Formats: sequence, structure tokens, C-alpha cells
Amino acid sequence: MTTDRDTQVEVKPVAGHIGAEITGVDLAGDLDDTVVAGIRAAVLRWKVVFFRGQRLDHSSHVAFARRFGEPVRLGRRGSASPPDFPEVETTADRLELGGRYGMDHDEWLRRRRHSLLRGWHCDHGARVDPPAATILRAEDVPPYGGDTTWSNLAAAYAGLSAPLRDFVDGLRAEHRLGVGYQPRPGDDAYVRHLLDRQIATDHPLVRVHPETGERVLFVNGYYVEQILGLSRMESAPLLEMLLGQATRPEYTVRFRWEPGSVAFWDNRATIHLAPSDTTHLDHPRVMHRVMLAGEVPVGVDGKPSAPIVGSEPQRRCGPGGSAGLSRPWPGPRCRRPPASPHR
Repeated sequence: MTTDRDTQVEVKPVAGHIGAEITGVDLAGDLDDTVVAGIRAAVLRWKVVFFRGQRLDHSSHVAFARRFGEPVRLGRRGSASPPDFPEVETTADRLELGGRYGMDHDEWLRRRRHSLLRGWHCDHGARVDPPAATILRAEDVPPYGGDTTWSNLAAAYAGLSAPLRDFVDGLRAEHRLGVGYQPRPGDDAYVRHLLDRQIATDHPLVRVHPETGERVLFVNGYYVEQILGLSRMESAPLLEMLLGQATRPEYTVRFRWEPGSVAFWDNRATIHLAPSDTTHLDHPRVMHRVMLAGEVPVGVDGKPSAPIVGSEPQRRCGPGGSAGLSRPWPGPRCRRPPASPHR
């Protein structure tokens, strides 16, 4: 536990490898630079930090995010998202699909999460430049259920045996939106939607974190189905083993949401699992998120990710530079492509 005596901001770890709760700070207030630096350091150290009892609205949510980087403006958002704040995406579980593509949200979840590990993901991981971080706040949550779980991918990599680390350091994988989805019989409107909006990237299987220098096991169940250069017979069991390693309980933390709770996580060093235990509850779960623009991942060999289809970098970083959690990189910006429809 660390405390800044001048500001009374306290960082209290809540699990052995990941997660800390920060108290003594009003995120809607005019934060001192030292407080911002302390929060940033806690995010980099603990990968996800939690705040309770906050009074953020859309405007102050975006303003808080701007202290750490450039908020992403999504080209497409869900129908519950606020029209006047393009940086804010609202996830209201009962409205997420709402009959789109000929199925309700429950069926969509069943077809996307047909295995125990399939739901684990980083945000927009099929992009060539996934967001650096996500700041999620709870407006309305069920009285029970609805927890989110995160895993520390740097700790997961460090926990591999040395020979296996050496092996995976040189591998790359295709991250593609919609892999693993189980189509409906006959014509499936969601499959047609995915084919019309394909997003895929050649990412290193181990990325080097641009700010901490840690090696991160860049694998998840939502986007990754094929290790490049391996046959599917070779790729499948290796991916299953690595994803099992990434989600071992000792590398995870689970957070119980309350109205006014905020979670701020490093999207480059974590994967998370959204809840699926509230669909039968007669209570809404309304969450708002703002994501910070990220950089193109780089592997252990120094080779960056390469777009396959559907995305390009939203901005550039100079040699050795990072957009990161500190401030937007001041270089030229690229045209913003349409955002992934994944939520």
C-alpha cells in the first residue's frame, strides 16, 4: 500500500499480481499533476485500478481521460451511446443487439462464447493499433452479479518456462474480428455483417510493452484462432495452453461493481472477461467507457504488427516513442477508419 501524504491518495493492492483500489481522489475534480502521475504509475504497475463512489458524467469522464492520452472517437457505437459525446460508448446489455441480426443478446453471447475461454479479450484487439487503455464507469448495475475479471498478461508470460518463452517470443498470430463465432443455420445476418467489415492484423504473440519494457503474452480468446506459420492442428492446442496460462486464477482479479465505480486498465497488458451471469436478471446494467488511443504493438524482435485488412494506425509514434498513458504523441495523425463493432 502506498500513500501520498500531501494529497491523501492511497493505492491499495487487492490481488497478488493485478489490481489496486485507489482512494482519496475525486476524478471529476481538477486533479493535480502529481495525482495524475500517481494514477498513471499505479495503472502501469497493477494493470487495472479501481475507484468507488465517483460522480463522473460524460463530460468529466472525457476530461479525466484526456489527462492520460487521446480519447478514441468510434465511427460506430451502440444505440445507447450519448450522441453529443463521440468519445463515450455506452454498453446497456439489454440494448446491445436488441433484435439486430435476427437474434437477441442471449443468443449472440451463446454463439460467441461457446467455450470457457472464448470471452476473454482486450478491447479492439483485431486493430493494428489497439487502444492503450480503457476507463469504464458504472451507472446502473444489478444488486448482485455482473462482475468483471481481468488478467495480467505480463505475469502470465513471466510464469511460462524459459524454453517455452524462447519459443513463443518468435511467433506471430492473426487477430481477426469474429473468429470462433458459431453461425446460425441457413442465412446468418451477423456473418454477413462480419464479412462486410472484416478487421484483421498480424500481431506478435509476445509484445514488448512500450512504457514498462515488460514482455506481454499477447493472446486472447475473442480474436485469436491461428498462429501464423503453424498448421491448425499445431496452432489450436498451443493457443489453448497459452490462453489457459493467461487466465490462471493467480494472475486475475475480479471486481464487484457499484453505481459510481470506475475501472481504469492498461489494455496492452491485460485481457478481461465481461460478465454473462446477468442476462436472466430483471435489472439493467449500464456502463460507459472511454478508450485511449494506442500504438502499433512491437514484438521481441522489434517487428511491429502489420494490418491484414480493415484497419490502419490512427496516429504515429516516433522512433522509440509511445502515445501511451502519458500524453498524445504530437506527430501527424492518420485518417480514422471505422471502428470495430465489437463491444
